Amino acid sequence: MATFAVATTLSTSSIAPLNARRGFGFGFGFGSFLSPTTKPKRPSITTTLAVATDSSVCFNPNPNPNPNPNPNQLVLPSNESSEMLLRIRHTSAHVMAMAVQKLYPDAKVTIGPWIENGFYYDFDMEPLTDKDLKRIKKEMDRIIGKNLPLVREEVSRGEAHRRISALNEPYKLEILESIKDDPITIYHIGDEWWDLCAGPHVDSTGHINKKAVELESIAGAYWRGDERKPMLQRIYGTAWENEEQLKAYLHFKEEAKRRDHRRLGQDLDLFSIQDDAGGGLVFWHPKGAMVRHIIEDFWKKIHMKRGYDLLYTPHVAKADLWKISGHLDFYKENMYDQMSVEDELYQLRPMNCPYHILVYKSKLHSYRDFPIRVAELGTVYRYELSGSLHGLFRVRGFTQDDAHIFCLDDQIKDEIRGVLDLTEEILLQFGFEKYEVNLSTRPEKAVGDDDIWEKATSALEDALDDKGWTYQIDDGGGAFYGPKVDIKIEDALGRKWQCSTIQVDFNLPQRFDITYVDSNTEKRRPIMIHRAVLGSLERFFGILIEHYAGDFPLWLSPIQARVLPVTDAQLEYCNVVTNKLKMYGIRAEVCHGERLPKLIRNAEKQKIPLMVVVGSKEVETETVTVRSRFGGELGTMPVDDFIDRIKLGTENPISL
Repeated sequence: MATFAVATTLSTSSIAPLNARRGFGFGFGFGSFLSPTTKPKRPSITTTLAVATDSSVCFNPNPNPNPNPNPNQLVLPSNESSEMLLRIRHTSAHVMAMAVQKLYPDAKVTIGPWIENGFYYDFDMEPLTDKDLKRIKKEMDRIIGKNLPLVREEVSRGEAHRRISALNEPYKLEILESIKDDPITIYHIGDEWWDLCAGPHVDSTGHINKKAVELESIAGAYWRGDERKPMLQRIYGTAWENEEQLKAYLHFKEEAKRRDHRRLGQDLDLFSIQDDAGGGLVFWHPKGAMVRHIIEDFWKKIHMKRGYDLLYTPHVAKADLWKISGHLDFYKENMYDQMSVEDELYQLRPMNCPYHILVYKSKLHSYRDFPIRVAELGTVYRYELSGSLHGLFRVRGFTQDDAHIFCLDDQIKDEIRGVLDLTEEILLQFGFEKYEVNLSTRPEKAVGDDDIWEKATSALEDALDDKGWTYQIDDGGGAFYGPKVDIKIEDALGRKWQCSTIQVDFNLPQRFDITYVDSNTEKRRPIMIHRAVLGSLERFFGILIEHYAGDFPLWLSPIQARVLPVTDAQLEYCNVVTNKLKMYGIRAEVCHGERLPKLIRNAEKQKIPLMVVVGSKEVETETVTVRSRFGGELGTMPVDDFIDRIKLGTENPISL
């Protein structure tokens, strides 16, 4: 079977690497543990056009963690790279809506846009099933086969209102009211169906390859995203230029399903979300908690090494604090209701920033104190609609790897460069070496004068140039309070994940009136830089699970070695070996009570990197026989040698 690769955009689906078997320590083969001189290689920096989530990525159905270009590579187009594909998807949405209304005359249409990998359309109608999708697809094929023309018509607002009213389409009337420009455009499919639409479309339905279209799923969606409005039936579909592209996409999608962190989290007993506690609230099970502990421990050590002071701050604060910060004015819909405590209103925190500012304000500062760097793994709470919750990727309570830098104007560049270096070091440690970098500049509405915006933006540009990273400029895409750099990591399947961000803030220092005393004993306002590397621990853990498909590298694996007796007669020696491994900081456990082949299969299913087999010979010679999940049988050796080789591998974790 020929090997082929797919370049596409699946930025938010639950996909993970096809093969993350490099860098498992023992996954290299026992003799190829990393030497102390091995260094991580520098990352590969990639850029995309304005819409970062629509970048191209590579996927190889034959597992290869570092796929190289090959003659059989198939590159899937995106909506940005192929206008024909965009037109096909948009027209497919209209054809689907037409098919639905032919089969279900009482269905009311709403909106049906093209999206990243296809299209969807929302209907106010009776609940649908997967069986209904087959009927709808069959009707779509009939419409496509008739090769009906797509005809654009311009009408007056009054005429559009008359026609929509005649069809009794209330949602279309609401859409018409929201359209500000005249004339109103309508697209007809033959003389059988029409819709309010600005286009573009293919010339006729025959330009759609019916074998390159598939209806994928049904979901509920509130009209206008408002939970107070009707729940609609949303049908998702995918459409491509030809059948070969569809097959490649479906293969990619199937791999995504197999790597879904929600399934792996349950299978490997890493985490859960308990209905009895509420949606979007993560329970870290012992194995998942161990991985989190390793991540947090590494994060804290590297930050202290880089000159950050660690903070721990409360999860709640007086509501007045959030008035000062502006969150109650601009972010209230994402905050939980306030609670009354002794006649004062308190608020669960949605952000950590105001807390770090209060720590800064707790004492006077001189210009000699700068830069001041503080960091916290701070848990925050944000209200999300239940329908938007998604495993670890969209939750209601999560822990940010938050840090803030207070510095002088002329220190911005060096501090940004320091954050870039730190970001690179951390991401390489977890196996991410390809990034997309975007610099967002001043929007139309912004706080702060022109000089400081220009200085801060130049500092960001200079730091990126000094780092040697290629980046795209998103002109006007910055926050109202300052310019920012966003870094998206590319996982082993080539998907882009927004994790790291660096933001200069002119707003909060002013709102909280933070100052320092300069060399002339005058009060000045410092520059504040927000930054996160991992984003949130929950989301990053989900990305890691999918990146490695649950096969964590040896240094991250919650259980590094499982000791397996051939019979229970060796159990006592197994406990001795396990205790010795634990004494040297190796995460090990004994498993017994089944025949050895089943013990090995269970360890494989649980993705344990190393299996230590103990029989009577090993007991007699005080050795162990080691089996690697990926290296197979690695031989018999003294326990001390086994420990040394594990420590050598785990002390030198590098990108995979």
